[in-house]
Amino acid sequence: MQHDSTYQMHIFRTREELSNYIESQDGRVGFVPTMGALHDGHLQLVAQAKAISDIVVVSVFVNPTQFNNPRDLERYPRDEEGDSKKLESAGCDVVWFPKVDELYPDEVESDFYDLGHLEDVMEGEFRPGHFQGVATIVDRLFQSVNPDVAIFGEKDYQQVAVIKRMTSLKNHPVEIVVSPTKRESSGLAMSSRNMLLEPVFKEAAVAIYQAMNAIRATKDERSVSDSVTMANEAISAAGLRPEYIVIADEDSLEPLEKWENSERPRVFVAAYAGEVRLIDNLSLN
Repeated sequence: MQHDSTYQMHIFRTREELSNYIESQDGRVGFVPTMGALHDGHLQLVAQAKAISDIVVVSVFVNPTQFNNPRDLERYPRDEEGDSKKLESAGCDVVWFPKVDELYPDEVESDFYDLGHLEDVMEGEFRPGHFQGVATIVDRLFQSVNPDVAIFGEKDYQQVAVIKRMTSLKNHPVEIVVSPTKRESSGLAMSSRNMLLEPVFKEAAVAIYQAMNAIRATKDERSVSDSVTMANEAISAAGLRPEYIVIADEDSLEPLEKWENSERPRVFVAAYAGEVRLIDNLSLN
């Protein structure tokens, strides 16, 4: 839908203002939940929402229950003014900056969702409780916004699987759309955390993408475990500290021991570049 010359972006801080506005509008609501510190990857999600809906709502909320490390929560970049300007230039209709006590009126803790083995592998294993926090906040945001469609980035592939599961557990009538990972020209996946990287580590972090591509290029010549070893060595040689490198089936997210166990293998990486933890993934087909 094209905006006319009377376009104006609305900024709301309370759920009540948000609900009143959405109820007064006709059309399909597209929703992009974010934690702010917006970059071109987020704006790609907004563009996709605009293409498939009539009203685009973006929430900006740094969710405390999905951080395992209090220092990480404290350091997470915040830029309300910059975010608002970027969203306005992207033609977003509504930005919602909720306060913690509106989304967590009683206490700041997660609800419980039966996430199955999604909680035990990769991010689930290394960040205990993280996905309960993600499921809780997205559930509460969906209840507030009541979107028809919600758009998420493929960089957080496992998170998207968790959100799909929560959506089905809670019967939210929302379609989940996954948008391809937006990368910098170097191949580094765009992330709000990139702005915390020292220049030397920003350069070194490209090794993650290069290692994933090397696995894809040589998988016919190497076993799964040899591929993981190769990537581990390459990422470590660049001066990063790999936390995990896992090759899994992209539908079930079950880790693979042999290539023939999956028609759709995908590699998942988490690594520290200095103090900053980066994640990425790539289809190996």
